[in-house]
Amino acid sequence: MAVIAHLRIPAASFELGRILELEASGTVELENMVPLGEKAVPFFSVSDEVRESFEENVENHPSVERIIEVTRHDAERLYSLEWNVGRDVFLQGIVDLQGQLLSATGTVRTWEFEIRFPTHETLSEFQEYCSNAHIPLEVGRIYNPVRPGTGIWYGVTQAQRETLVRAVQGGYYSIPRQMSTQDLADELGISDQAVTERLRRAIETLTTNTLIAMEEELDEEFEPAQES
Repeated sequence: MAVIAHLRIPAASFELGRILELEASGTVELENMVPLGEKAVPFFSVSDEVRESFEENVENHPSVERIIEVTRHDAERLYSLEWNVGRDVFLQGIVDLQGQLLSATGTVRTWEFEIRFPTHETLSEFQEYCSNAHIPLEVGRIYNPVRPGTGIWYGVTQAQRETLVRAVQGGYYSIPRQMSTQDLADELGISDQAVTERLRRAIETLTTNTLIAMEEELDEEFEPAQES
């Protein structure tokens, strides 16, 4: 049965953390990571207050092929990064063990992750993998996204939850629609593209960790026994 784990590691202990080096006051929020051949292109948002030093640090990193500013809105900018994920032992371990990266937020010292693993055993394998790779891993809350009463947010991040709740309350999904994507973006102080991405990921995560997970569990439970 799938589990979701909240993990924390030092920023300097994995490749992407070293690439996305920040000043003391900055934060980075990973919005998405898109597979592209043998690469994985992360999309992440950064506040304007640390933008200049952030861009300089990233562009000068030897592992980075290209950093692109995708969009900007008020005091936040969305970037995409082209780099070889295979050089990142931590993220490659997630990929190899079929983990699903639900969210990631970084500061100058630490990164916090929310990762969905297929089973408890897979999570244990990942912990052992990090130990063997000398990656300091702090495991926080672990919960099964299917069981009621455990993990009440079902893997949805705080930013995604805020966006989705405001969309529902504001009539974004009403017929006729009472709120546009731009209206929602203006209220939250982010770009309309960031709103669309957060809503998409929130709905995908909720569906995956509830409806799909429950169907898979029921299919396994009621699978006909094989005749001997």
